[in-house]
Amino acid sequence: MHSIYVDAEFTDDERRAKLYEGDLFVYSPRPSTLALTEFAAEMARAAFAPLDPETAQFHMAVEDYAALLAELKPRFIHHPESKRLIQEMLVDFGCDPEQVYFDVPRMRSSTSDEYLTTGIAFAFHPHRDTWYSAPYTQLNWWLPIFAISEDNGLAFHPKYWHTPVQNSSRVYNYAEWNATSRKIAATQIGVDTRIQPKPEEEVELMPQIRPIVKPGGIILFSGAQLHSSVPNTSGRTRFSIDLRTVHLGDTESGWAAPNIDSECTGTTMGDYLRVSDLEHIPSEVVEAHDTPRPASEPV
Repeated sequence: MHSIYVDAEFTDDERRAKLYEGDLFVYSPRPSTLALTEFAAEMARAAFAPLDPETAQFHMAVEDYAALLAELKPRFIHHPESKRLIQEMLVDFGCDPEQVYFDVPRMRSSTSDEYLTTGIAFAFHPHRDTWYSAPYTQLNWWLPIFAISEDNGLAFHPKYWHTPVQNSSRVYNYAEWNATSRKIAATQIGVDTRIQPKPEEEVELMPQIRPIVKPGGIILFSGAQLHSSVPNTSGRTRFSIDLRTVHLGDTESGWAAPNIDSECTGTTMGDYLRVSDLEHIPSEVVEAHDTPRPASEPV
């Protein structure tokens, strides 16, 4: 039995312990989170002007829409202000700035009525981030930029915390993905040809949990949680931010969520930046997690 904690007042150590056991945390908006989501909202509004970002899909050719996202999303990801606001937010949430590292934030979009579900606006099937070379200490922070509803947010599938899913994660190597598939995201319109880990058996989508938070609220969960994008039938494009954190001490001690079905190779550990000064994780820690693809596996 797992719990959902709403605005819980735990230390970061206590919170990580519960997240590694499969619990979910939900937080209301606060100044530090609103600063981040409002910054993202301003960038989106400027990019789509004079259209409304949430309804622009109904007034643009899909190719033009994908091209706009291909410019907007990297600009948000790599903007120095994005990193600064995240540093402030994580300290506000009690994270140790010398021990906690974060990956650059992603701006995600989920268009309505299957307008664009591939490439730069990929609609995620049920998956664990740990299928994508993520460490088992990874925690996911997910924040809606604009209002979400039960028909365009995230779904969690708690049955599978302890139940393995047959999946194709064995084909995934993070270094290869960065070298090839990530670069062509904006070209994947209609059909996404990139090789990604997917379930190889039918996943029972029910029961599921669909937390709803206001813009600037947070859904916080382990990267080992099986989750998916809710098929968007809301009539509005959902825009959100997700970022990932790892705790260096947990990584070195092995305190983490369990691995019950991931066979991917490589690691995302080299991407993380220390909250205090944006330094990368020590190279020896990255190397310890960087498993090579077996020689017998095709590229």
